Amino acid sequence: MAETAFAVSFADVEAAAHTIEGHVLRTPLMPAPRLSALTGAEVLVKHENMQATASFKERGAVNKLLSLCDEEKRRGVIAMSAGNHAQAVAYHARRFGIPATIVMPEPTPLVKVENTRAHGAEVVLFGETLFEAAEQARKLAQEKGLVFVHPYDDAAVMAGQGTVALEMLREAPDLDVLLIPIGGGGLMAGNAVAAKALKPGIELIGVEAALYPSFHNALHAAELPIGGATLAEGIAVKTVGVQTLPIVRALVSDIVLVGEDLIERAVNAYACLQHTLAEGAGAAGLAAMLQQPERYRGRKVGLVLTGGNIDTRLLAAIMVRELEREQRIAAFRLTASDRPGLLGKVASLLGALGANILEVSHGRLFLDVPAKGVTLDVTVEARDEHHTAAIEQALRREGFAPRRIYPRGQEPGNSGP
Repeated sequence: MAETAFAVSFADVEAAAHTIEGHVLRTPLMPAPRLSALTGAEVLVKHENMQATASFKERGAVNKLLSLCDEEKRRGVIAMSAGNHAQAVAYHARRFGIPATIVMPEPTPLVKVENTRAHGAEVVLFGETLFEAAEQARKLAQEKGLVFVHPYDDAAVMAGQGTVALEMLREAPDLDVLLIPIGGGGLMAGNAVAAKALKPGIELIGVEAALYPSFHNALHAAELPIGGATLAEGIAVKTVGVQTLPIVRALVSDIVLVGEDLIERAVNAYACLQHTLAEGAGAAGLAAMLQQPERYRGRKVGLVLTGGNIDTRLLAAIMVRELEREQRIAAFRLTASDRPGLLGKVASLLGALGANILEVSHGRLFLDVPAKGVTLDVTVEARDEHHTAAIEQALRREGFAPRRIYPRGQEPGNSGP
């Protein structure tokens, strides 16, 4: 399909690059040696989480806002979003003196609502879903004469997002693959146009959360179920863009689906190996590499870390869950006679083994334990899975009959949630 048939052209992306210059950060494209060692590829990461609102969405928002005529700017803009698009539009609308209204679903976390208000936007809470919020935004736009700023199905927005690949390939023209998270398709569409113009042979791969296979279904006439709670809420889109779909169909070689366990692993890897924050959607590209490392081994891969807006409590939970997956945190249920000094004996043994005790719980009322017996649930921190195995063997030698207590979904033979 010729580029002229698309809603956005390479010339549009180049023009957007000039428009947004000085208004958004030209984010660094950084080598990631530890991620490279993890995946077997040469990995470079585009850190869009370093933007003022911690997301690539600023690029499209700025390009759209600056494309408006004076009369449109005076009337104001309206957008629907539950997160990054809302903050990007609100932040830059205030910078440009443009009144902004953001319609957000009623269940939107309070922190996101308050962050959007803090950027100066009027926030309207409406409906249970983004679809309902979008319908209300369009209604208000018509009633009040506001310009509707769509999060992805808009040519100016797509062109702005396409400046990501423009920067990446001008800095690293020898990239073999670009892995880009895909929800409604605005980021992928703009970047596909830019990347293919600069390097026709580059491979473009879109990454969707397995719970939201919207593009997969659209491109393959499939009917995989869509919906559910996902860590990658930024790409949890049920309906693909009308303008983005033809571009993705023509220029993107594959759409990869990744599960929640892989998204968690990728978020953790960014935090622990790259020392940077990635929200679930932002880590989707790395999740795809963890899923199929052989596909990328030996190749030069560009990852777009699209955003870093992740709740710190959620990040902490993810990191602990990964320690459990790696068996660096393990729980044992010990059974023994209920006698004085038992806890001290167990603690001394674990200390001698170099294990750090995180939690202890007694149980005397279980019916599968003798009346004079006791169970002791002990959670410990170990160096690795071999250390954990050695701890279990030592507890067994001492007669404690240890039984592993696995996190839900992590029992042997289960690959994860």
